[in-house]
Formats: sequence, C-alpha cells, structure tokens
Amino acid sequence: MAISDEILARYRKVAVATVYSAVRELGGYEPCFMRGIKTYTHQRSGTDRMAGRAKTLRFIPARADIKRETPSGEQSPEYVAMGSCGPGDVAVFDAMGKNEASIGGDVKLIQLKNQNAEGLVTDGSIRDINAVIPYGIKLFAAGNTARVGEPDVWPYEANCVIQCGGVTVKPGDVIVGDDDGVVVVPERVAEEVIDWAEDHEQVEEQIKKLIEREDVAPGKYYNPKTFSKLSKFNK
Repeated sequence: MAISDEILARYRKVAVATVYSAVRELGGYEPCFMRGIKTYTHQRSGTDRMAGRAKTLRFIPARADIKRETPSGEQSPEYVAMGSCGPGDVAVFDAMGKNEASIGGDVKLIQLKNQNAEGLVTDGSIRDINAVIPYGIKLFAAGNTARVGEPDVWPYEANCVIQCGGVTVKPGDVIVGDDDGVVVVPERVAEEVIDWAEDHEQVEEQIKKLIEREDVAPGKYYNPKTFSKLSKFNK
C-alpha cells in the first residue's frame, strides 16, 4: 500500500537530520543519506520540508544503438517517469553521479510543475536553474550547469530500482529533504521511522528546556540516560 498523504505531512514537520537518526536506529537500511546533493529551494518554515513517494528514472551513458531502441517522444522514459508523478511524489533521477551532466532544464522539467509534483532529486545537474526554481517544486541536485546531458547520460528506464547519491531507491520509498540534505526511508518502515523521529524530537525539546532553565552543560541531560527516561519507546 502506498504511503499516505497523512504520513507525508508528518514527515514535513520533522528535521531530516532526525529522520536520518531514526533510519540508523532501525539498522539495516544504510546508507540512507544522499551524498553530494544540495538544495536549490531553501526551507521557508518548520513544515516546509520536502516529503514524497519516490518515482524513479535511471540514466545510462548514451550509445547509438541504445538510443535507437529507447522509446522516444511522449513515451521516452523521462516523460513516463515525470508523468507518473503527482502531488506527494518526488522524481528521483539516477545520473550515476555525473554531477556536471544535465538531467533536464526548463522545458523538460515543466512537466513536473504541470503534474504538481512535490520535488525533484538528482545526483546530476539541472540546466536553466533560474528558470526552473520559480516552478514551485522543491529542487535537490548535485549542481547546475549549462551543459546538455549527452553523451554522459541518457534516460533509459522509468520506475525501477535505482541509486541516487550513493543510496538505493525503490519506487514508493519516502524521500525527505531540507537544507541539511536528502534521506531515503524504505517504504516498508516509513511509519515506524516517523513514530521514532517524532518522539526523538519531543525528547530533544524537553532536554533543551532543561539545559536552558538550569544553565548547565548539555552533557548533564543530553545523554542516553535522559533519552531512556523521557522517550515513550522506553516506557
């Protein structure tokens, strides 16, 4: 069953750093933090984070015979992938870490705007960045560029298992992003992760209040003993 919009709304209220800690706490799902990817649409409020279901696209190096065999026009894998996006969905493009290669610019990526997608994440680069930012979708990429994608990258397969920023991504996984970066939450543990993350942030808020009130070194309360005492998961 697809992750609900209600779950995604909860993720938007929690820091990506906390989500990262939650995934680590579960064990078995690292790496989960995408390396070398930065935001181009900075967070404006505490609930303005990116959170959405992954819709994926895999690029491969261009080759003449494969280009001829790949569907073109509206059936090109890039348009199929973006066309599968809607509200609450994040397009995740695997550019093989080719951080100077364009995965698309203002003309191609307008499809994500028209689909009301949540965002775009890629370990490649975005072209025409100043024209794409006003589209209103959240943008995370390895860079921006004036170059085109070929011959470095060619859109090959939509909605398959990919990597992005060194992290495995399956269609349907939860993709969360803020000014600290992007984390992948496997779909099967998404609810468990957000439960832990919400609790952890509540405990940290209590700890900060104790530190401020008593004007003591953080180490007095910022420790496993206090977390164990205050967390609902240890009751």
